[in-house]
Amino acid sequence: MRKLFVLVAALTLTACGQAPATQEPAATAAASQAGFPVTVENCGRKLTFDQPPSKVVTGYHPSLETLLALGLGDRIAGRTYFGESAFLPGQKEQYDRIPQISETIMLPQKEVMLAQGADFVLDNAMASFDAAGGYATVEELDTAGSPVYILGGWCSPEEVLQFTIDDTFTDLRNLGKIFGVPDQAEKLVGELQGRLADVKKRVAGRTPVKVLATDGGKGPVNAYGGSGITNQMITAAGGENVLKDVKGDYTEVSVEKVSASQPEAVLVSDYATLRGEDMPSSPAKAEEAFAIARNSPAARDKRYLALPVAAQHPGYRNILAVTDIARFLHPDAFAQ
Repeated sequence: MRKLFVLVAALTLTACGQAPATQEPAATAAASQAGFPVTVENCGRKLTFDQPPSKVVTGYHPSLETLLALGLGDRIAGRTYFGESAFLPGQKEQYDRIPQISETIMLPQKEVMLAQGADFVLDNAMASFDAAGGYATVEELDTAGSPVYILGGWCSPEEVLQFTIDDTFTDLRNLGKIFGVPDQAEKLVGELQGRLADVKKRVAGRTPVKVLATDGGKGPVNAYGGSGITNQMITAAGGENVLKDVKGDYTEVSVEKVSASQPEAVLVSDYATLRGEDMPSSPAKAEEAFAIARNSPAARDKRYLALPVAAQHPGYRNILAVTDIARFLHPDAFAQ
């Protein structure tokens, strides 16, 4: 079973949930406030806000994490369920205080979603806005006064492949404008850029480690190609994706190609459940990879890192994950 269904859905849907570029939905109230109105672009649409949102609904967990990192937890009126992996430090308590409106990582069905009366909706892909799945579309939410923002520009299959780490900084700055906290956003961007600069300095001059990023499978293998977010993180962390010539982010790769890739280390997408069902453990998926690439250095050393799958989606966490990956690939660079 393929994980990252948020991404899978994005890759199988058309951009039917996108509103025309000329549409400019506004926040519910028109009260004037310093610095407003503000307009940002997202998914080929212009979103205009006359005041900061105060009744926000978040979808898949990285969207909630991102707002919490900006200190905007008091603006969130509803969130989806998250039980895949550990929470970021200090965020579980805030998560528990926010009402849960869905028992999965997806937004609730159309009627429930529209009943929230949100003045802003933040998510990571178009999957939760698919009318065929019973969800409220982007257009329907816009019309209801609940404008939608998709992190990372994951608005179409092509844009998923075009993601760069800089897109996360763009999102943080846009959210800073939308919520009237540009200084907080710029401070967070500076901190995260500092983290990346530190990693770059530490791994500079070191031979890149050959990495296979996988979500398991005995054939074909669910793996990550040379486009998109996971490949970006591997490269920034001082690694080289052994599937960099595969055009795709989360995709299927033949056993033969994985066997011949000779990875020196393996990243395994880590998550406990999917839509309420227990999923294979990270050690089990790592063993599958080792069995296929059985003559590789990674298999010989049993070298793998369980990477929370939430870090493989747009949001604040993927920047933090670069440090974790770099520390795994180049431990000597972090000895001091």
